[in-house]
Parts: sequence; structure tokens; C-alpha cells
Amino acid sequence: MSDRGKMPRVFHKFELTRNIELNIAVFALLLNFPWEILQAPLFAGMANGRFIDAVRGCAQGTLGDAVIMLLAYWTVSGVAARRDWILAPSGRQLTLFLTVGVLITAAIEWLATRGYWVQSWTYSPAMPIVPGVGIGLSPMLQWIVLPLLVAWFVRRQLSECR
Repeated sequence: MSDRGKMPRVFHKFELTRNIELNIAVFALLLNFPWEILQAPLFAGMANGRFIDAVRGCAQGTLGDAVIMLLAYWTVSGVAARRDWILAPSGRQLTLFLTVGVLITAAIEWLATRGYWVQSWTYSPAMPIVPGVGIGLSPMLQWIVLPLLVAWFVRRQLSECR
């Protein structure tokens, strides 16, 4: 039978909410933006600069955080050989998810705070520094706390849609 004789596929209203990557991106954006805003005073020039510049910088950071979250998810998906690992993650999978995010973030922070990138930044004196690595504690904590929350929200969202 040709495709002409088939009925058109009906778009289910919850179809998009079942997409794992979309859920990860949405929850990553929703959780990372407030974190970025709250940690802004820990970066030089953010506390006393123009508000719109701080919001723009936080929005750019948030988009980068969502991309990192997806890269971490895809890494675990590749190792686990399944995309739905996040629905019932093992301890090893969550550890890998966190580790990938922390390593990418640490590399970005290290490169940016040393001026290797055009869009580099500097910590304010208020930023606690991780001893031995010279990277801000707040960005590192962000990649320990928020991926666990994203995984929890995604699992909860997708279990509601099934």
C-alpha cells in the first residue's frame, strides 16, 4: 500500500513532553538560570555592572549549561547503550552524568578565568575557590546539585506522560 492511502499521522498533544532531550534541556534551562543569577555577584563586574549585561551573561551561561547537560546525558546514553537510562538511573550512571558535567565545566572555567577565550571572566574576591585547582566553588557545586535535580524532574515528568 502506498503512503497516499494512509491516514495522516495525528500529532498527540503530549508527544513533545515525552522527548527525553527536550525535557533535559527545559529543566536545565529552568534550574540553571536562577543559579546563574544568584552566583552573578561572585564574578567580577557583575554586581555593579548594568543589569541587562548581567542578564545577558547569565542567559548565555544558562544556554551553555543546557548544552553541557545534554552532552553529559548523551555520554551516559552511549555508555549505557540506551537513551532511557534516566528513567531508572543506576548510581554509576548518575556518577558518570555528574562527572562529565563537572569535567566540562572545570575545563571551561579554567580556560575562561585564565583568559584563553575571547569571552573570559574573572572571579570576584567573594568567590570561594576549590583548593588545588583554582576554580570557583559555585560553578562546581552547580554541576553536582543541578544535574541530580534535572534527572529527578525528567524522570518524574516522563513517568507522568506514560
